[in-house]
Amino acid sequence: MALSASSSAQQARQALADRLAELCRDADLTGRDLAEHCGWSRSKSSRIMNARTPPSAEDIRAWCRACGAEEQTADLIASLRTAEGLWVGWRRMERDGLKRAQEARLPLYERTRRFRAYSSWLVPGLIQTQPYTTAALHAIHKRRGLAVDDVAEAVAARMERQRVLREGNRRFAFLVEESVLRNGIGGAEVMAAQLAYLASIASLPHVSMGVVPMAADRERWPAEGFWLYDTAQVNVELISGYLTITQPGEIAMYAEAFAELAALAVYGASARTLITAAADALG
Repeated sequence: MALSASSSAQQARQALADRLAELCRDADLTGRDLAEHCGWSRSKSSRIMNARTPPSAEDIRAWCRACGAEEQTADLIASLRTAEGLWVGWRRMERDGLKRAQEARLPLYERTRRFRAYSSWLVPGLIQTQPYTTAALHAIHKRRGLAVDDVAEAVAARMERQRVLREGNRRFAFLVEESVLRNGIGGAEVMAAQLAYLASIASLPHVSMGVVPMAADRERWPAEGFWLYDTAQVNVELISGYLTITQPGEIAMYAEAFAELAALAVYGASARTLITAAADALG
């Protein structure tokens, strides 16, 4: 699913490339002409126009000058930033620390009214306990070798963001794989408290808490973790980075996947039985 979902970013890059190619045509310039005006190799303008190489902001400024279309520079650079934002590697996203990455998502959470979250790795952030979040972010900080150690501040930012769970007229549907209940984040004591919290969350009237049981014959296999925000956006967390999906057709694909996984999940007493079994296994 992640490979096809990346077309959101590719389509944004292609749209920008098409606009730059159109400027060339309107100015009666060939790719070779434009390269000469800008002092580039002949292949560079071709790669940009065919969306094989993304332009930099300075490339766009030079392009617009060569085409006599400097009034379009700001708009095209804005399009570049949008395309860049659809796919963000973790190194770039977290270069200023984990706290800023947490805070950057808050406006999206505040304007969303219907949340759907599926996780095959971790308990979703909105329903994590503070010790579980601390253990998870410490692990991320260590694994990615981040220069800035602001785990405590990032934990506080995530905890503050959890207020959306209890504010406003919002609905939440959480799906986790049964393996998430048994992954041992933070050790037995942290996991026991987290599992107890999951059981309590499931009792909230505006929250649906589903667990997809481990089974030998399931037809819909686990997927990468993803969040659906209303019908406007999907975010996918991959090993290499953070993907934002805005194309309606791709959002629909994730909504369909969520519905299929939700149909496999158990809820209420059956979900609590799985949670309790995972807690009992901690010893």
